Amino acid sequence: MEISIEYLRTLCGKGHFKWTTHILARLQERGIQPSDVKHCISVGSILEVYPDNHPFPSCLVLGCSISGRPLHIVVGAGEDFLWLITAYYPDPDKWENEFSSRKEP
Repeated sequence: MEISIEYLRTLCGKGHFKWTTHILARLQERGIQPSDVKHCISVGSILEVYPDNHPFPSCLVLGCSISGRPLHIVVGAGEDFLWLITAYYPDPDKWENEFSSRKEP
């Protein structure tokens, strides 16, 4: 199955989320609200796709928080659910082009 932003938005709109323990810890640690994650998916775009991730294909989404701060979300899609893996505010030292491409090491 190919992941598309439209599919992610459909699942998001239906409220079909599976929140991993990892993302819940990262949200608390980084001061990101669950509503920011949903907003990021609803306005974002897919930067990278990881088709071989287990147990479901996943991708990196670039969007923004409700307040407009750039936000990255890693999400898997499978069994008619979004599997929320992690979320973070991208580091400008590691990302360029408005946080859409990685800087060379």
